Amino acid sequence: MNTAICLDRDGVLQALHDVIDPELGYNIVDLGLIYELQVDGGVVEITMTMTTPGCPAQDYILSGVYERCKSLPGVNDAKIHLTFLPAWSPRLMTPVAKAHFGIHE
Repeated sequence: MNTAICLDRDGVLQALHDVIDPELGYNIVDLGLIYELQVDGGVVEITMTMTTPGCPAQDYILSGVYERCKSLPGVNDAKIHLTFLPAWSPRLMTPVAKAHFGIHE
């Protein structure tokens, strides 16, 4: 865990690379599960999704996001909003994740 991460949007996003979707074995940032992320003072607010509405790993992932955010120096609170609109699709993955999964567009 890197404690030198600065408390800004990019620093929080970098830290969230540590949260892995256990079913896919890949980080939630590159999977495209983070829709919005804001940092205001010591409060991190995230709007995110799951790969499917019935994702069995939902609680695990949400807990991981919360705990990872709260572990960052200067974070007093983390608010996580779960949405399924728009629905997630592999098109939301980063090019690195698409290459990992063999997705070619």
